[in-house]
Amino acid sequence: MDALQLVALVAASAAVAGFARRTPVPAPLLLVAVGLAASYVPGVPDYTLDPHIVLPLILPPLLYTAAVDSSYLDLRANIRPVALLSVGYVLFATVAVGWLAYVLVPDLPLTAALVLGAVVAPPDAVAATAIARKLGLPNRITTILQGESLVNDATAITAYKVALAAAVGEGVSWAGGLGEFALAALGGIGVGLVLMLPIHWLRRNLGDSLLQNTLSLLIPFVAYAAAEEVGASGVLAVVVVGLFLGHRAWQVDFATRLQEEAVWKMVAFVLESAVFALIGLQLPYVVQSLGQYGVGEAAGYAAGVFVAVVLVRFVWVYPATFLPRLSARVREREPGVDWRAPLVVGWAGMRGVVSLAIAFSIPVAVAGEEFPARNLVLFLTFTTVIGTLVVQGLTLPPLIRLLKLPGRDRYAETLAEAQAQSEASQAAEERLDALLADERNALPQPLADRLRIVLERRRNAVWERLGAVNAVTGETVDDTYRRLSREMIGAEREVFVQLRDARRIDDEMMRTLLRRLDLEEAAAYREELDD
Repeated sequence: MDALQLVALVAASAAVAGFARRTPVPAPLLLVAVGLAASYVPGVPDYTLDPHIVLPLILPPLLYTAAVDSSYLDLRANIRPVALLSVGYVLFATVAVGWLAYVLVPDLPLTAALVLGAVVAPPDAVAATAIARKLGLPNRITTILQGESLVNDATAITAYKVALAAAVGEGVSWAGGLGEFALAALGGIGVGLVLMLPIHWLRRNLGDSLLQNTLSLLIPFVAYAAAEEVGASGVLAVVVVGLFLGHRAWQVDFATRLQEEAVWKMVAFVLESAVFALIGLQLPYVVQSLGQYGVGEAAGYAAGVFVAVVLVRFVWVYPATFLPRLSARVREREPGVDWRAPLVVGWAGMRGVVSLAIAFSIPVAVAGEEFPARNLVLFLTFTTVIGTLVVQGLTLPPLIRLLKLPGRDRYAETLAEAQAQSEASQAAEERLDALLADERNALPQPLADRLRIVLERRRNAVWERLGAVNAVTGETVDDTYRRLSREMIGAEREVFVQLRDARRIDDEMMRTLLRRLDLEEAAAYREELDD
């Protein structure tokens, strides 16, 4: 892939993803569909997934940004269901799907079937969590799906390595496989624990937001490479570091946080868009490489494997949800769980680019012998990824609406936010009074009053969202305030540009003045920007 092809891929996928934001269709599904269609358009170059690029260069930043945005406390509170899905389910799916594929496909060796099982075992919850947030699913379901996607790749990659070693005749025993899994898991966590404190110290003490954000871009690659270098799980190392830094982000200065959020949103958007487009673009290569298998014959096997993948997830999810509830302690900690939540979690098991990248990494030959049924395994992986993304991805939103799960209580969330802001404002007001009482902090009364007005505005803004709306515009008081604030800032901005054009101020001064307005507008519209 040359530079022009890469630029074309990024530009086209970003355009499709941007268009998807204006439609009810989730961006990953539209990107895959467009990729499938574009793969047979004359003139479109061949884009082949390279596992040596996807795993060390694309997976770490996507995992890191997901980990930073996750809640360590929520994940810790749901550690049991997350572990059952990210570790237990992946290992179960590796064996169950592998055995079913072995039974379904004639002449497919059991070891090669287990490789297939490991490859298609880990769901990619990017699309599922995006849909969950958009439809307002309960926080617990969203947290479980996020937590599963953070860890399951590490389990699947390790299971794949063990199955591959068995397939190529390296004589791996069950005990050896479990030992390798334990080493990868504990080693990855250990590397993450070793790295997280010095990295956090650097972030706090560099003193330059540009340097801090440069470090931020390097963190996932450093953590992944360091763990892989010692034979541990790079995925878990990245997740551990990301969770810790996200939990401690408040200790970094505000300029770094603002820049970092913008930078990582852009990185995640570009990578996710390109990745899902690449999935669709693999169709010609996968079909052409079938070799001895006819397309019709392979399609029949693909349908069977797809059904097996979907059913095996439900076979695991329902017992994993209800059997632990035989314990009174679990029932007390997790009240109100019914059959609908595991149905959504089970149906949200869409596969993604990690499965394809692992499949592409299967060696063509080992020790001079061709890997058995490699092309078929690659085709079955591709069809499973496409099938789950399209079938489950398109039907998940209507399923959620049909089940009428209790959504997030926006009123209760806003009330909790208002109470938290009130307590924080009270502490800030007491601190301000103490500072102004010291003659070293003497301020003219108008400036002291301005500090109090800003504080009061912050205190009242959230409460106003709970109040009545304007009968004419439908806006809350806070909405109207922010709209008028933007209009005033817009008027100031126009004057600055006019003064620059009249050569009464230079460009450097105009940029300084505009930056002040930009910061004020960002502060006034912080809730809207978060959305």
